[in-house]
Amino acid sequence: MSRSTRRSFLLSSAQTAVALGVAPAVGTLAQTVRPTRVVVDPRRVVATLDRRLFGSFLEHLGRAIYGGIFEPGSPLADANGFRRDVLSEISAMGGVPIIRYPGGNFVSGYDWLDGVGPRASRPAVLDRAWNSLETNQFGTNEFLSWCQLAGAEPLLGLNFGTGTAEKAAALVEYCNIARGTRWSDLRRRHGVEKPWGVTRWCLGNEMDGTWQIGHMTAEEYGRKAVDAARQMRAVDPRLQLVACGSSGPGMATYLEWDRIVLEQCYDQVDAISLHRYFGLGTDSAKDDARFLASNVEMERQIEDVVAVCDYVRGRRKSAKRLWLSFDEWNVWYRQTGGNGRGQQAPRLLEEVYDLRDALVVGGALNSLMRHADRVRLACLAQLVNVIAPLVTDERHVIRQTIYYPYAWALAHAKGHVLEIPSGADGVDVDTYDVSSIGKVPFVDVAGTHDPSTGEATLFVLNRDLDNAREVHVSWLDAAPARVMGADVITGRDLRASNTLDAPSTVVPGKLDVPRAGAEMTFEVPARSYSVIRLAQR
Repeated sequence: MSRSTRRSFLLSSAQTAVALGVAPAVGTLAQTVRPTRVVVDPRRVVATLDRRLFGSFLEHLGRAIYGGIFEPGSPLADANGFRRDVLSEISAMGGVPIIRYPGGNFVSGYDWLDGVGPRASRPAVLDRAWNSLETNQFGTNEFLSWCQLAGAEPLLGLNFGTGTAEKAAALVEYCNIARGTRWSDLRRRHGVEKPWGVTRWCLGNEMDGTWQIGHMTAEEYGRKAVDAARQMRAVDPRLQLVACGSSGPGMATYLEWDRIVLEQCYDQVDAISLHRYFGLGTDSAKDDARFLASNVEMERQIEDVVAVCDYVRGRRKSAKRLWLSFDEWNVWYRQTGGNGRGQQAPRLLEEVYDLRDALVVGGALNSLMRHADRVRLACLAQLVNVIAPLVTDERHVIRQTIYYPYAWALAHAKGHVLEIPSGADGVDVDTYDVSSIGKVPFVDVAGTHDPSTGEATLFVLNRDLDNAREVHVSWLDAAPARVMGADVITGRDLRASNTLDAPSTVVPGKLDVPRAGAEMTFEVPARSYSVIRLAQR
């Protein structure tokens, strides 16, 4: 073994030891890696950021609703039964702009009439999607009232399984017509005088999936979507409608479903949905590098669906360009059992997130920002207890690791999404190989710039499990004058997590960033996600 080979071996061994939480032997050396060079020009813009890109999701599943946002009789609840501590956490995040409800798989067997009117007369029913007892004590009016308190816009899902186009139009009438019709007057009798004015609706959920109540072919779904859309727009022409896209790249009909559906309903809808959950095949260290590249696959999915949308647009010679609604995405692979065994609000899908998961979520947020020209709406699934950044018990609410990158995007991503291309004029970065993906950059950078305030934000994922990475940023215009703040989430243990008993195991720290200017160099730790906030004045 040559001296240089031996030196590289010692360095690699030392860094692996640090990543696993083992102290390196005395005398091992720090490895030198090539700096990542980023060129940022605030005049190069992907799109104006739509804050709905950072939406979330609540489903009648497990403890998301009951014991999550709604717990009448709890000392933590207000007079309406809404948990004040959860509302406070949502506010602390910077406010969730839009929330999808009531499902998810649940919606495909849900009769919205069961969840309105006097609570004492609402039926308790068996939810066949999750084999759980649904009391219907929380329904449409409770959700829309809660959204007002949370400062969130509703994205209402419609039952395309057992439901009909007529019943979908009836719900629009119930929510949006002021008075003088059957369904609007029913809402008024239920104590809601003013219409809610819900404008965004999902036409079903994952109807390509054999697990879905009312599963159908793309042709059958397309015909139903056209009928429902026409009836709904006859009630309220302001609506924005999201067609049900393929459930994910793993489906045998992936993209073919989307093409067939859009060929039938392109003129009647405004967007198509995408869903994606990231996971590890096994919980082993050898998969970590691939796992941290999950957002690269997410970007390919976005680009695939955009291509289908534009293909159909071309075939139809349409002037309308559809946008995408990535209305389910998150890390989810541990707690996959969905059988509630007939219980009310059972503990289902309560994933405990670790540091790795936070880094993957950070990468996904970067990908969504980079595609903000077509992805106008996205929903982290879900918000509370069920595969969620927030977890409650009867006395507390805690922040899981994935809370932090999500909250940073909500609070600091504003204005324009910056175009930061790869290559010599954009990002010059080392890569590593993932067999199912190809070359993956160690450092992933996204950014925003708000021209109204002069503030800019960089979001930096370091996928390198062993090495800190030096990042050199060159500003071509509107160079920042000061650093407003810099935070990082990292740690020696990739499997560290926050629990109700130990809620602060993984929390952000401060990132050391030098003075702002046209040329900036700073270091991001190994296995980290950072946010750097800058101002021009």
